[in-house]
Amino acid sequence: MRTAVIFGANGQDGHYLHELLISEGIAVTGVSRSGPWLHMDIGKYADVEALVREKRPDIIFHLAANSTTRHDVLFENHETISTGTFNVLEAVKRHSPGTKVFLSGSGLQFHNAGRPIKETDPFEATSPYAVSRIQSVYAARYYRSLGIQTYFGYFFNHDSPIRPERHMSNKIAAFARRIAAGSSETLEIGDMTVRKEWGFAGDIVRGIYTLVQQDDVYEATIGTGLAYSIEDWLNECFALIGRDWRQYVVHRPGFVPEYDILCSDPTTLRSLGWQPQVSFADLARMMVLG
Repeated sequence: MRTAVIFGANGQDGHYLHELLISEGIAVTGVSRSGPWLHMDIGKYADVEALVREKRPDIIFHLAANSTTRHDVLFENHETISTGTFNVLEAVKRHSPGTKVFLSGSGLQFHNAGRPIKETDPFEATSPYAVSRIQSVYAARYYRSLGIQTYFGYFFNHDSPIRPERHMSNKIAAFARRIAAGSSETLEIGDMTVRKEWGFAGDIVRGIYTLVQQDDVYEATIGTGLAYSIEDWLNECFALIGRDWRQYVVHRPGFVPEYDILCSDPTTLRSLGWQPQVSFADLARMMVLG
């Protein structure tokens, strides 16, 4: 039986990836600092090394991260993303060189010129989070030169019903459900014209799995290639409950978004046979109506 280790198993990507791998007949060891998994800190080399030496899995997925660009999580991002990447790759090199390694990146680590981003575009260190992601790419490329099969997938915004409510997608979906149940509360939102992807996490992890099935080692953007505004999401969610969101949403003045649009060019992944199955409207129904 094939085996896999997922670092970051407690997040939405880890959840859906775990389900997918199990359906493919792969035995999975989930690792996280919380939840019903093996508790471990990927930033501690000795622990990572011991696990890799014991399991010698066919594939390792490094999904662990605090997905925020805030400066105050500088050291957490560095330890989890950058140091975690080195820990996984070095442990694989020493104890399980036949293991494939998938590392997650972000569209936020690229120069954003307002057009769809692909894996060959230049990086730009606009935040500590981006710096950690960029460092991980170069670590992956270095270990690839040593013979380790490292795959890198660059993620764009994607959601699911289990995503924390602090994210705008689920914040609005949960808000719509409360309004439908009779709440008279209001929600304050900044710039509603910002456009980003609203992919489904289950589709994105199928993209990951597609990537690691390749004999050649790939880096690829994993996204829908379709951008929608926050206003579009409000329209979609509130149409499902038959209400006008303008009666409940208050504009927050002075908010400055990180970008006007963040969207992928998934040409490479699509050429491998992958495409998303859950549409923008499908995702809204899933998150608002269940």
